[in-house]
Amino acid sequence: MSTKPLPYSMRDVDYDNAKFRHRSQFKVMTQSLTNSSTRIDCIKCTLGKFLILLLIIGLTFLFLTNKPTNNFEPTTFQNTSFTESTETFQNTQNAPSKRGRLWRWPPRLPPRVTPDEINKKDEKLDNEIWVKRQEKVKKAFIHAWSGYKTYAMGFDELMPLSKRGTDGLGGLGATIIDSLDTAIIMNEQEIVNEASNWIEKNLIARINEKGQVNLFETTIRLLGGLLSAYHLSSEDSSSKMARVSNREKLLEVARVLGDRLILGFSSSPTDIPFSDVYLREKIARPAPDGLSSTSEASTLQLEFNYLSEILGDKKYYSECMKVLEHIKTLPKVEGLVPIYISPQTGQFSGQNIRLGSRGDSYYEYLIKVWIQQKDKRDNELKYLYGMFTEAMRGVRNRLVRKSVPKGLVFVGELPYGSDGGFSPKMDHLVCFLPGTLALGATKGITKKKATESKSLSNEDLENLKLAEDLAKTCFEMYDVTSTGLAPEIAYFQIEGERDNGPHGGNTSSEYINDIVIKYNDRHNLLRPETVESFFVLHKITEDPKYREWGWQIFEAFEKHTKVESGGYTSLDDVTTVPPPKRDKMETFFLGETLKYLYLLFGENDVLPLDKFVFNTEAHPLPIIESMD
Repeated sequence: MSTKPLPYSMRDVDYDNAKFRHRSQFKVMTQSLTNSSTRIDCIKCTLGKFLILLLIIGLTFLFLTNKPTNNFEPTTFQNTSFTESTETFQNTQNAPSKRGRLWRWPPRLPPRVTPDEINKKDEKLDNEIWVKRQEKVKKAFIHAWSGYKTYAMGFDELMPLSKRGTDGLGGLGATIIDSLDTAIIMNEQEIVNEASNWIEKNLIARINEKGQVNLFETTIRLLGGLLSAYHLSSEDSSSKMARVSNREKLLEVARVLGDRLILGFSSSPTDIPFSDVYLREKIARPAPDGLSSTSEASTLQLEFNYLSEILGDKKYYSECMKVLEHIKTLPKVEGLVPIYISPQTGQFSGQNIRLGSRGDSYYEYLIKVWIQQKDKRDNELKYLYGMFTEAMRGVRNRLVRKSVPKGLVFVGELPYGSDGGFSPKMDHLVCFLPGTLALGATKGITKKKATESKSLSNEDLENLKLAEDLAKTCFEMYDVTSTGLAPEIAYFQIEGERDNGPHGGNTSSEYINDIVIKYNDRHNLLRPETVESFFVLHKITEDPKYREWGWQIFEAFEKHTKVESGGYTSLDDVTTVPPPKRDKMETFFLGETLKYLYLLFGENDVLPLDKFVFNTEAHPLPIIESMD
């Protein structure tokens, strides 16, 4: 038999069952130090055990000898400036403790703010800024009205420097009617009362007494203004707007005026109306040269269509729509038309094609009349959308160019027709086009909604891109001048044709070498077309830059055109500071320019473009769901 010991058997000789029973920590430690096997293990890790024990003792000491401080409070940052709160924090950090502060509890910081809460706060601050800016536009309108009321009440327009009135639009008190719906939208009830009382007491008598008026100007400014104020004063209108108390009187005056103006249509031997109406004599005649402007003959339909709607009399609709139905049959250049048309022959006269004066609003009303008649869009008036689409292709193919050296997109002219040369001339009036292009692309809804509903065609997207490019050019026509206000006409440098004419005066502008402003074109008439397009584009794209651009333009108007005694004045030269003044406040400054700026800075759901269509004088009329 082997005498060798069994493997590991002797390890159990001193087996102590007590180590499986509950023992105090002190007994465990004592036994560990006296136990042989533990002693062997402890020798191997004495340093580690010692450090752990030391750490435990140190933490226990610190815990027992220190209490949390109340010197720092999270409310330190509330209602104080950043500098103040920083100093408080530093003082708290450096404050001595009673025991030397070997250990400090961490400060209690303010609760975390989520990204959504930050965005809401930023949005609230942004809204507050635009509310204040909108209020400044309202104050400008009140200042303009105050000057007119004080020095020119009952006249068509104010001459603010001379402090007197002038009649250049037939003597019907044009500023009063043109301003009325602006005052309604701005909730200026006192001005609404003053204007509507004057209309009720005086306008019908003046219609019976006065002589010659221009069919186009009287329709868009006066008839449009009366109809817009009538609608906005209805019970269905916003509670945030003022109202005309006796709105039925507005409709009565509109009917009387409409019956006189319709003579321009019924007196003509063709479907093209005469340009001049004689109110007292109840007759109409052509202009001295026998021609009508294409834009004037074709920019009457929104107003007469709505008059037919609310009176239940289709004669106004039938007369005015004959014009567009007739133009549909005439030859065109990719949808583009000459700027003159003869009411004697019904044919275009000359070859001059442009989207500035005498041509502009023809293209605007093609899409707006189509939008206005909602129930006729896909049948009776489908041809209008086709004419608009073809015309915008013609604009892109024949009139759009880029300037050099910086590449501004602009719309030029064909003064001698499609076979003649191209002119890099662009009226400020052309700045209506960006808004019209955007409106035609989305039909008044936002770009986001149109994209989600997949209603934007490739051509719509092209038109939207062109609209935004042109809007930038229109802004640069302002920014390039010394005053920050646009000239009436600008020329653009193009490849191969260098124009050595004068620039706008603002040498810090990136586009100072792209734009030429000739001496006879340097005036500014307080026109609305650029801010009109900003208003439409902001509603459709929701891009904040259009607001910022609009604000910059408004500040320039305030700085250079405001007359302290009341009113605002046109300028003779926007390229010099201080600019020489013209002594004229156009009616459209109150009726359009300030209205569009006010709406641009306001809430986006006011007068939505899928519910209202603005006539070419900025008078909003409701979209007609159906016309019986």
